[in-house]
Formats: sequence, structure tokens, C-alpha cells
Amino acid sequence: MLIKKFEEIEAWKEARKLVKEIYVLTEESKLKNDFGLKDQLQRAAVSIMSNIAEGFDSRSNKSFIVFLRYSYRSGSEIQSLLYVLLDLQIINIEKQNDLYNKIEKIKKLIGGFIKSIK
Repeated sequence: MLIKKFEEIEAWKEARKLVKEIYVLTEESKLKNDFGLKDQLQRAAVSIMSNIAEGFDSRSNKSFIVFLRYSYRSGSEIQSLLYVLLDLQIINIEKQNDLYNKIEKIKKLIGGFIKSIK
């Protein structure tokens, strides 16, 4: 299947869902007034989907892979930040595991996409 626009990329679709979930979490928890941590989480989540879109329009597989790797690393950043949220008792272990696994799925989609491009 030839992908004609970035919105067709499965990793982008899942990242979009994650962004919404992160924004809801940051507005409905103790994070609402922790502007630094809130901002970091939101930026990292948005970075995943934005880098996929930006890389797609680079029109070069080599450049696209660079952007996909940025997306992948943003996922790792959020996974690390989830431990901060857990340690500060902003989220419970179930929520941490749920979000962590969703990000792991996105990272696997990105990793598989990189392999398919190579």
C-alpha cells in the first residue's frame, strides 16, 4: 500500500490518540498547575505525531527516518516522565502501565515503519 498522506500512517493515528489522553490527564490531575511537567508531557506527546508528519513531507527516506527516530525518542521521554508521575502519586500504577503500553505500541509501529522504509 502506498501512503499518500501522513494521516494514513498507523503510528501517527495512535500518537494522535495519545496526545488527547495526555492533554486530558494534564488538565484533570495535580498536573494542571505544574506548568513545567505539564508542558514537558504535552510537548513530547505532540512531538511524536508532529515529527511523523514533518518527516513524511521531507520527500527523502533518509530524512524521514531521522524524523521517525525523533518520534520514537519522544515516546521514550514520555515513558520516563510517567515514572515521575507515578513517584509523585499523580497517577497510579494502573494508569502508568496503561499509558506506558500505549506508547510502547506506538514505538513498535514506528520501529516497524522505519524497517519498511529501509
